[in-house]
Amino acid sequence: MSDDQATWRIWPELAGPTISPLIYGTFAEHLGRCVYEGIWVGPESSIPNEDGFRLDTLSALRALPTPVVRWPGGCFADDYHWEDGIGPRHQRPRTRNLWWHGEDSNHFGTDEFVAFCRKIGAEPYICANVGSGTPDEAAGWAEYCNSADDTYYAGLRRANGHPAPYGVRYWGVGNENWGCGGNMTPEEYAAAFRRFATYMKGRGDSAQMIAVGDHAEGHQGPDWNLRFLEALRLRDNPRIRRLIDHLSVHRYFRPLDDVDFTDDEYYRFVAGSLVIEDDIRRTRDLLSYFFGGPTVGIVVDEWGTWYRQARNDTGLEQKSTLLDAVVAAGTLNLFNRWAEWITMGNIAQTVNVLQAVIQTDGDRFWLTPTYHAFKLFAPHASGRLLRDELETPGYDLHDAAGAGVSLALLSGSASLAADGRSLHLTLVNRHLSRTIECAVSLRGAYQVDSCEATVLGGESVRDHNDADSPERVAPRRAQASTHGSEVRLRLPPHSVLAATVKLRA
Repeated sequence: MSDDQATWRIWPELAGPTISPLIYGTFAEHLGRCVYEGIWVGPESSIPNEDGFRLDTLSALRALPTPVVRWPGGCFADDYHWEDGIGPRHQRPRTRNLWWHGEDSNHFGTDEFVAFCRKIGAEPYICANVGSGTPDEAAGWAEYCNSADDTYYAGLRRANGHPAPYGVRYWGVGNENWGCGGNMTPEEYAAAFRRFATYMKGRGDSAQMIAVGDHAEGHQGPDWNLRFLEALRLRDNPRIRRLIDHLSVHRYFRPLDDVDFTDDEYYRFVAGSLVIEDDIRRTRDLLSYFFGGPTVGIVVDEWGTWYRQARNDTGLEQKSTLLDAVVAAGTLNLFNRWAEWITMGNIAQTVNVLQAVIQTDGDRFWLTPTYHAFKLFAPHASGRLLRDELETPGYDLHDAAGAGVSLALLSGSASLAADGRSLHLTLVNRHLSRTIECAVSLRGAYQVDSCEATVLGGESVRDHNDADSPERVAPRRAQASTHGSEVRLRLPPHSVLAATVKLRA
């Protein structure tokens, strides 16, 4: 059977917006085994650690690399009181985890989180408690992290052994406040946002405020974001416009079993994951209307697969297969293509929970297919999105109403490296059984000097890594042929491919 054919035309001379490195971030919540065991084991643990942090987790996240981590939640954030998590660990109170049950030792608090981020080279992104907290509490947190003054909370940080300010730039003003963060109406959240952001910004103008947007599934109706932005009364008070730097979007892909899915379910699930572009487009339209352009960015700070096996009683854990890599890579290609608007992304979550990039079992550790997909995208960071045209075969489906729908089998994005001498290409083949050969044609004056490619794939889309087979799914070198201004790439079924093309003028 011959390969399916695709054509990709790319214009290296038509470079557009810069792709933010923060697009490739993660999210760590006090939930299940994400923070405790996945990241923090304590300095007395028999698991190899550095100051209490798992060495294997640190090493893997450094190598990824990980540009930003969101913490402490999630739903946990709006029931978290940050002062419970500072000072000598043996003196910290044990508290009840309202949303995810169980108790929290508070041994992993603000100082540990910032230390963790510094160890892996990530920006810390802190989500403040709006649901059960106060503006004064949130402002005190910002002062603790960022102030160099001779004030109470800055002095408390120094007393805890950290003389220099942390310089935390990214602050979430609550989490999902339409739901677990207080069941607020858009108007109620707008009033809360104005109050909290005013006092948090007052502790450091360099801090960037991330407002809560509605979950894409519309818990309070499709107009929640519109009503929130209207209630801010942006036109009446220009000072309010300066309080909001980003608006968040959340999107989970479900329902499905993590491994036991049919081929038809696979295609429908992959097609369903593309709805995140509709979320981004609607948010872009609203922000354009209220702000006139991309002066307020879109932060997709919770996204990923959420399978039926991920329940409260399982710590929201699920197997991570090649399907997860296909979905992750397709989503990251979309993020790249929306580089003008998307300022940050945070997959849920970092370790063990939901679409984790790392999984552990006691002292055993392995990387998921999602981790490998993220690593293939890393060279895009800080590159400039290129104009392109991708002609791809499709796969015919029918929607719930019986109408025909064609799923594009190939997804891609292309960027120009900061030095202007190379391109980075990422492609996803969504077909379960057919190889796709993609002819890449560079338009303009450039010729191809060389091309190196890496592919992530496997025998079955249900393949996954585990403690006994940690490298069942792993990237390998791929063949690429070049001639003049053209590159030919072959993508096996259900695979992700990355290529670096060196240019010659």
